[in-house]
Amino acid sequence: MKKTKSKNSVVHAALLLAAACVLSAAISGCQKKTTDSAGSKGSAGSGEVLVGISKIVAHEALDAVEKGVIDRVTESGKAVRFDLQNAAGDMNAAAQIAAQFKSEKAAVTVGIATPTALALANNITNIPVVFSAVTDPVGAKLVDNLQGGKGNITGVSDAIDEPRHIKMFKEIAKIKTLGYIYTSSEDNSVSSLVHVKEACAAEGLALVEQAITNSSELRQAAETIISRVDGIYITTDNTIFAALPALTEVCNKNKKPLFSADFTACKGGGAFIAFGFDYYKIGLATGDIVVQILNGKKPADIPTKFLTERSDIDFLIDLDQAANCGIEVPSEYLAQANYLFQNGKLTQK
Repeated sequence: MKKTKSKNSVVHAALLLAAACVLSAAISGCQKKTTDSAGSKGSAGSGEVLVGISKIVAHEALDAVEKGVIDRVTESGKAVRFDLQNAAGDMNAAAQIAAQFKSEKAAVTVGIATPTALALANNITNIPVVFSAVTDPVGAKLVDNLQGGKGNITGVSDAIDEPRHIKMFKEIAKIKTLGYIYTSSEDNSVSSLVHVKEACAAEGLALVEQAITNSSELRQAAETIISRVDGIYITTDNTIFAALPALTEVCNKNKKPLFSADFTACKGGGAFIAFGFDYYKIGLATGDIVVQILNGKKPADIPTKFLTERSDIDFLIDLDQAANCGIEVPSEYLAQANYLFQNGKLTQK
């Protein structure tokens, strides 16, 4: 998930628009699972092709993308065997996964999130690479423009609208100082900082930013800034979502609201507002592209896919957190939310 300055003019417009895994023993946490198109573990059968799927870490949103891809490709009736890989946040592992897919002669490879998509793109030139949940594929240099793929690469973007989020946060929670925690090694979160700063300036909000380098630092980062902010905003940061409970616990204890740009990971409560994509739908859209390629379409002829329908975006308000933070949610926003979390239960309207 990555973006750069080009996102203002291009991406925001789109929004308003078996072989076994042989990895070095030095790389810890890499997980592999091979399944056939029916979802059972197994080796290649007659006529089966391999689809390799690599994600940077395991958390609810990226897991949902993976499931969406598998479900859509399986629905197509194609004889497919899936090689499911988790780089566990290790870029060396991500590169070795890409090399493994290449040696296995996968028919299509899928990179979920910017780091793994880049690892595939940098190591594979003769096999289709489909990126998924990449915020700014142009800025990441995965493609040259959004109108078509680049050589063997195309995919799906999960670009978000930070100004809209921050304006909403201010109006509902009456915040005056916003905290933004991000991972310094995740290009998407670093570049999101540019848009967060612009949005805070436009809304007259003070901004307190805090960088982390890995998930183990999240709790301390939150504790460092929580007393200086009225609420915390997080974008689609994989490192943060891999340890999200640490952040929600700090916010809960200090009665400060959390706004998440990732809906999927917040369905169990903890974030006052979650406004973003259902990542299972991102996976389905990615699976559509994989099927097109398996049917013979070239990645270069497939433009970057954006989910732009209102039905693609979910809006959750956690009324338990609202009460904890002393926030009275305006009725118009309660009417807009399609999910409410109250008394420890999630309900869909």
